[in-house]
Amino acid sequence: MKIINILLSFMIVIGLAASCKSKGTKVKDDGFVSLFDGKTTTGWRGYNKTAFPEAGWEVVDGTLHCIGSGAGEAGGSGGDIIYDKKFSNFELSMEWKISEGGNSGIFFLAQEIPGEPIYKSSPEMQILDNDKHPDALLGINGNRKAGSLYDLIPAVPQNTKPAGEWNQVGILCYQGTVVFRSNGANVVEFHLWTDDWKKMCADSKFKDWVWFVETAKEGYIGLQDHGNDIWFRNIKIKEM
Repeated sequence: MKIINILLSFMIVIGLAASCKSKGTKVKDDGFVSLFDGKTTTGWRGYNKTAFPEAGWEVVDGTLHCIGSGAGEAGGSGGDIIYDKKFSNFELSMEWKISEGGNSGIFFLAQEIPGEPIYKSSPEMQILDNDKHPDALLGINGNRKAGSLYDLIPAVPQNTKPAGEWNQVGILCYQGTVVFRSNGANVVEFHLWTDDWKKMCADSKFKDWVWFVETAKEGYIGLQDHGNDIWFRNIKIKEM
């Protein structure tokens, strides 16, 4: 009977591993799950679309690459992409590398609103070439530089590496408390749904964006196509 129980336990473990593999994810020893396997686009699709973009994005050398179009804010042919599962409380981790003069972003708690762009409902961790993109000089106190809560809270310290180099970043989201990490340091902290959050939004360009001000408690992880080359790798998440 003991041997049978051991065999049954082993079969259950194998079955769970196979299940994770079939969904394009892999559970790590530290509790993180891969959202990108480095080989396929499994789990990802276009924002407000049912499938992954046929153009504008590719998997190359273990990275998820947004192919630059030179169109700037008009974006590229691919558009923004999301991971096809909503998350609430989580720790997100990934690495990114931007081209010279490039701009992009990481969205979270995003909603799919027909006819509206993803940024109307989602806070954004800014991705930028601080040295060459003009956004670095706009906004207030550097709140459009890389690592910032875009156009609201500047990343401090500002420790982003130059274009062409990899940056390791993370987003912790737990019951409304959000912390951004960049290259080993906490750089931004804020608290959704609070009076401070609502006041900050009221004093910004987001004041009339109801979906943004009343950010959902559960939503999608998104990656922005801003018309520039951007590479992502080691994308993983731990639900809390």
